[in-house]
Amino acid sequence: MTVDLITIKEPRSAAAEAFRTLRTNLMFGSQDRSLHTLVMTSTARSDGKSVALANLAVTFAQSGHSTILVDADLRRPSQHEIWATEGEGGLMYMMHEDRAIANPPLVQTPVANLQMLPAGTPPDIPADVLSSQRMNEIIGVLKARADYVLFDCAPVLAAADAALLGSKVDGLLLVVRAGHTRRDHVARAKEALERINVRLLGSVLTNAPRERIRRY
Repeated sequence: MTVDLITIKEPRSAAAEAFRTLRTNLMFGSQDRSLHTLVMTSTARSDGKSVALANLAVTFAQSGHSTILVDADLRRPSQHEIWATEGEGGLMYMMHEDRAIANPPLVQTPVANLQMLPAGTPPDIPADVLSSQRMNEIIGVLKARADYVLFDCAPVLAAADAALLGSKVDGLLLVVRAGHTRRDHVARAKEALERINVRLLGSVLTNAPRERIRRY
């Protein structure tokens, strides 16, 4: 399993350090409510949300915390491609098979403490899957198995999926790609999430130009 992620390939790089800073902010940034389940999404396609979440998951695992990365983008799943593994079974298998609740079909990644749950075969109506009581049960099962459970989800403006799943977890992060994401789309996404009281933790800026900084 060969994985091309900056936090694995170049762990001492400025980009990898930025993901570790994000991890630290998430772990200790909120005193009033603990954070153990998190959705990462974007406003539209091609904002880099899936790769960003995979890198963030690596940093949680590298800090010694058991972490599960769930591909809940049931429209265009990609975590199985990022991790070069099979995409069958996974979350959708847990939806339909009671025995999978007791023994989730998690895939061990090359990173210690990090397991991945692929999306499986995309359903006809993803929103119905993510809003179901069964999804609540799956979240509870995964929380019992890891310190942190991170969900990749479809873009906010493409479907109701992220808003529905975001209402079930501790918080949501919105990926914004520099030079690509439209400002009005960010505003619309924020309004859609706040309308159903999703806890929007903030945004993650990707593809930002590198600044010249001194090496420590």
